Amino acid sequence: MGEYKATNIKVLKGLEAVRKRPGMYIGDTGVKGLHHLIYEVVDNSIDEAMAGYADKIKVRIYKDGSAEIEDNGRGIPVDIHPEEKIPAATVVLTVLHAGGKFDNKTYKVSGGLHGVGVSVVNALSKKLVMTIKRDGKIYRQEFERGKPVTDLEIIGTTNRTGTSIRFWPDDEIFETTEFKSDILRKRLKELAYLNPNITIEFENENDGIKESYHFEGGIKDFVKTLTNKECVTNVIYTNDHYEDEEKALDLEIALCYDTGYDEKVLSFVNNIRTPEGGTHESGFKAGLSKAVINYINKNVKLKENIKITGDDVKEGLNAIVSVKMSEPQFEGQTKGKLGSSYVKPIVQKVTYEFLTRFFEENPNDAKIIADKAVAAARSRVAAKRARDLTRKQAKVGVGTLPGKLADCQSKDPAESELYLVEGDSAGGSAKQGRDRVFQAILPLRGKILNTQKSSDSKALSSEEIKNIITALGTGIGPDFDIDKIRYNKIIIMTDADVDGSHIQTLIMTFFFNHLREVIEKGYLYIAQPPLYRYKKGKIEKYLKDDKELNEFLIEQGINAINIEGVGKPELKELLKNAAFYKLLLNKLSLRFNIPEVIRYLVEHDSTDGLEEYLKSIGFNIISKHNNHYYIQTARGLEEITIDEKLLNHPLFIEAKKVYAKLKEYKDLIEGDYLKLLDEVMEKARKGANIQRYKGLGEMNPEQLWETTMNPENRVLVQVTMDDAEEAAKKFELFMGSEVAPRREYIQANAKEVENLDV
Repeated sequence: MGEYKATNIKVLKGLEAVRKRPGMYIGDTGVKGLHHLIYEVVDNSIDEAMAGYADKIKVRIYKDGSAEIEDNGRGIPVDIHPEEKIPAATVVLTVLHAGGKFDNKTYKVSGGLHGVGVSVVNALSKKLVMTIKRDGKIYRQEFERGKPVTDLEIIGTTNRTGTSIRFWPDDEIFETTEFKSDILRKRLKELAYLNPNITIEFENENDGIKESYHFEGGIKDFVKTLTNKECVTNVIYTNDHYEDEEKALDLEIALCYDTGYDEKVLSFVNNIRTPEGGTHESGFKAGLSKAVINYINKNVKLKENIKITGDDVKEGLNAIVSVKMSEPQFEGQTKGKLGSSYVKPIVQKVTYEFLTRFFEENPNDAKIIADKAVAAARSRVAAKRARDLTRKQAKVGVGTLPGKLADCQSKDPAESELYLVEGDSAGGSAKQGRDRVFQAILPLRGKILNTQKSSDSKALSSEEIKNIITALGTGIGPDFDIDKIRYNKIIIMTDADVDGSHIQTLIMTFFFNHLREVIEKGYLYIAQPPLYRYKKGKIEKYLKDDKELNEFLIEQGINAINIEGVGKPELKELLKNAAFYKLLLNKLSLRFNIPEVIRYLVEHDSTDGLEEYLKSIGFNIISKHNNHYYIQTARGLEEITIDEKLLNHPLFIEAKKVYAKLKEYKDLIEGDYLKLLDEVMEKARKGANIQRYKGLGEMNPEQLWETTMNPENRVLVQVTMDDAEEAAKKFELFMGSEVAPRREYIQANAKEVENLDV
């Protein structure tokens, strides 16, 4: 047995602990942790702004992979620290739990609670440059992986103040070091809404995005972004300040009600999102419920005996609750839930008293909110009746369901599968082709009810939905019990056309809104029936999509050609890249027009020589205004705009990468790769019968089993809930009752449609 002495105890000095266990400080080393580095530095600048010393923050992402955060605050102190005997700025960058957040004097309110933020960023960066402007001088210091490689030096003079931190994330630590604009923009906008006195400028050199965020209305503007639906009330807003000898609290609340049924409440403490809520959020909800229920009891005469509950009050609610306070206490390490107990009664009292006055002074808004709560209560009672009916049906037995469930023999959920099949015809084929031991079939007639637009009671009035719930055995709403589920695989199987995709979306919407835990447990899947069948002589192959078809045609076609000095594996790899290149060019052409021009731009670094090239293929530039061209082509007069929107489009960037791969083959093959691809494809197609399946009913039971239901051959896509919030927004966009946002999306993306049934 090995000895266990003092020498076995390892002490991690300085920032070594951070590099050894980065997940303890930033959550993970994936995309989330990478972006957390920027948030840590930005939070310091926000603290300066909340203290009243800064009003502008700049965030830049450079092409070399670095990020820079700059503010116009006071600048980190540069004088010698009395205990550490080095400049205070160096201490902040190199010592954990060092900063101005602990004395309650420098920052009354702070998002950086533990003083670890910027030092952790330093530890996890292969390089970091700190620049400070204060006292008329510019100071600079450089670090590598947390350690100073230069002294804090004076490099110039200035009449400005502020701090700039530029860092290069360490690729030895992070799985990816590529910052994503969409992720950063969301958080930076959030901060700008929460702090209306500041302006945040964002720029990403990699995708050309350059934006400025400043919202005078603060959270009054923010709350309107929570929903795609129409707000039926005015935005209701209040702020308040509470202070005693020991505690201080600033509170802001903004809310409105929309036409929907969902509750969307975002809460923040010192600008930090608290996704699990906490005492501030529960105080708000308690105050809101009490105020609305009191108003209804005093002013609304109900014909039936219905008791309004807190849940009824929250249907259609959109709200932002933001508190700024000293020394908040959180539950857990992630700051996800506020635990400070004294906050709840304060927020509840402020909310209740304000809303009681507001309802008296604004009877129209009060009536709308009261009517929504009463309607929600009636819907709840109706839904309970529908659930009771569903439970009775379940007791009778699923074999009597009008949905024609063909159950499986197995009673073990772990091995049982339920196929939700589009249409009676495909359902009949599936019943004949299935393995009866473990596969159950439930045909669905047409498109099920759109539950994104429906209350619980209306959803449960749908015969198809009741059949699904009864077949699953879980119940719904308050009666839902995932442990009672009868199948651990629920597989949506629809036609590979637009209607099939619509039905898939409707079924997923139903599960998302009413049986979300089924998705969270990983029980929901989408079947992938083949789109093509290739038959040539004795060769028969089922292919799931265009990509698989193209790759198979390449494999068949290269057997019919011979290029001296080029092996089949090299030729196959070249042509696969060429096929992908052609696909990217086609997609770009759909969006931006004139494929010949787009290909030229991809294959050249500028528009130099474009006019000569166009003339060589019989095209002429008729006119040009700024970057907008009118070109006479063989197809007629066409137009194209050559600007950053095109040149920085993800598809354009991807096409350039693929073209760079193709150029690696220039010593092996002369001529146009795309013409060679067409030649190979033509040889593969010659004499072959390629059938495109539009519907499941076009396959006989044996084919359906072999291609789509046999566990050894089939392809299933698991429906996940990695980002439930984002999924909810997408469901709302495509399936919600508001037409305008959906119309705007379609107008913006119409040119990228690939499959359209008319």
